Amino acid sequence: MTVEEEIVEITLRSLAVSGLATLLAAAAGIPLGLFLGLARSRGRDMLTGVFRGLMSMPTVALGLVLYVIFSRSGPLGVFRLLYTPLALVIGQALLVFPIGVSITAETCTALSSRVRELALTLGADERGATAAVVRESLGGIMLAVSASFSRAVSELGVALMVGGNLEGITRVLTTSIALETTRGEVVLGLALTVVLLSIMVVFNVVLRSAEQRIRWWLWQ
Repeated sequence: MTVEEEIVEITLRSLAVSGLATLLAAAAGIPLGLFLGLARSRGRDMLTGVFRGLMSMPTVALGLVLYVIFSRSGPLGVFRLLYTPLALVIGQALLVFPIGVSITAETCTALSSRVRELALTLGADERGATAAVVRESLGGIMLAVSASFSRAVSELGVALMVGGNLEGITRVLTTSIALETTRGEVVLGLALTVVLLSIMVVFNVVLRSAEQRIRWWLWQ
């Protein structure tokens, strides 16, 4: 396999792993974030604070915990998840899950009272007012998705701890950059870095375009 083919393979694997992890995290985190943002219970602020704190979770710490869980002597060792792409997906999804929850909840909370009151004043019922808050929170939801993917595709600790950087199996862009740098292949490492940054930029441009289309559709 040529260097170019290897870079393409690693890039596609990174996109698949981080994309699926972001999708899983968003599917669970955004509804929870909306619930926390719309809720009026006393425990809302405490839960939101917990998720906000988990946003800065060290990747190596999460990687170590998952390594213990996935190892043969761990509680999930029977499934042999360690050093597999699925372990990477699970690890990255857990890593970015608090990001989706926290950003969505903060956005929804900031808009809830003002948008709800305006919607009720204009004649909407409670259900309609809630829907209006969710619509206005679209920007925050998209920001949550953007931040989640960027965090997932650029993390290193989880990928090394539960992925093992196995060639052709779990090697992704970040682990490849670290490996090539330790080998002294700085030029190749820089090339992989450019690919990684390009992915993040393109993803956010596409996401921004999608947000504009969704806004147009919602307000029709």
